[in-house]
Amino acid sequence: MLTFASSSNGLVDTEKAVAAAIANAAAGKDLGACRLVAFHMTMGHDHRKVVGVIKGLAPNARIVGCTCAGVIGKEGADESMRAFAAMLVWGDPGELTVATHPKLEGANSHAAAAQMAGEVLRAGKPQFVMFLGSGIDIDCDAAIAGIESKLGDGVTIFGGTSADNMKGVASYQLLDDGVHEHAAVLIGFHDASLQVHTQASHGFVPAGVELQVTKSVGNHVHELDGKPAWQAYTRGLGLPETATPADTIPPGAVGVLLAPAVAAEYGDSHLLRVITRKLPDGSFLMPVASPAGTRLSLMRRDEARIFRNLDVMMKQVRAAIGARKVVGVFHADCGARGRLTLDRVSKDEIVKEMQKPLHEDGQCPAWLGMYGFGEFARLGGRNTFHNYTTALYVITRR
Repeated sequence: MLTFASSSNGLVDTEKAVAAAIANAAAGKDLGACRLVAFHMTMGHDHRKVVGVIKGLAPNARIVGCTCAGVIGKEGADESMRAFAAMLVWGDPGELTVATHPKLEGANSHAAAAQMAGEVLRAGKPQFVMFLGSGIDIDCDAAIAGIESKLGDGVTIFGGTSADNMKGVASYQLLDDGVHEHAAVLIGFHDASLQVHTQASHGFVPAGVELQVTKSVGNHVHELDGKPAWQAYTRGLGLPETATPADTIPPGAVGVLLAPAVAAEYGDSHLLRVITRKLPDGSFLMPVASPAGTRLSLMRRDEARIFRNLDVMMKQVRAAIGARKVVGVFHADCGARGRLTLDRVSKDEIVKEMQKPLHEDGQCPAWLGMYGFGEFARLGGRNTFHNYTTALYVITRR
């Protein structure tokens, strides 16, 4: 039976921060029996020291983590340059499998994800899986399809993509004792007593400007409305062509129109997308394939709608999990929903609004979240990749 524990902090010294988080989460449990240490950290920590400290404290655990723009633990959110949050998992060896790939990018997203899913499947079909990958160059829809090609579309995929400090330059994945820039991990949870409920929410409305992809290859968009993609995109935002991705991420959400039935479930009319990288030739990368003919609506955030949608989402989550005991929560939040979009008071209020309905006996359950570049959660009965959302993955005991 898998059990979960978490801790987070903003200590500046990397070794002290990691050691404190591991010790607080373990709370006297046998770290030699820990099966998994999953973590998120902001860019200021020393990557090599992080994995070294974890390896020394939990020598038999698989280590999986990534950089992000901020962490979210049961202690709250922290977007300082040195923030660290960890989730520790104990259980029987057959209840948890970890598969990694050293270089999952846009072109090989399907094949690499399928390879990892095949490795997980060798231990038996999991109850659900967690995916972490690079937030810069990846085709997340292809990754979902690759995983489903081995596990089927009934197995829930949750997780997110790594980020830097919202510059869109480079993000990192830390797998066991290695540090990578384009790696990915798939964690299979095989404990039959567990189930997961996933749900995502944003709060953006169309801004009245629509652009059409006229030339692309996979997730690499070359032209919008027959013009160089970055030029057309920044012009639509009212920004100069010299703007960087960091300039566009807060205001620059684009949306793909959803079918009415799915939009009714979602509470919003569009599925949002982020532009992850500007390339020297004036083209850009998106986190999903965007074939010619794709219509992208520029979107604007509505703060009142963000809070309203979150309240609705939490009521839906509580109704879905019923009386089952919450044993752990994983959480992927868009980096733009942190300090780039909301002030500290509003951000802290949002985190409290998420966590309070999931308290058990007045205590927040084990919780590991990050402000990243993208989120996975089911929508319309299917595994779906999202941007600009709060996405919760609530694990309960049957």
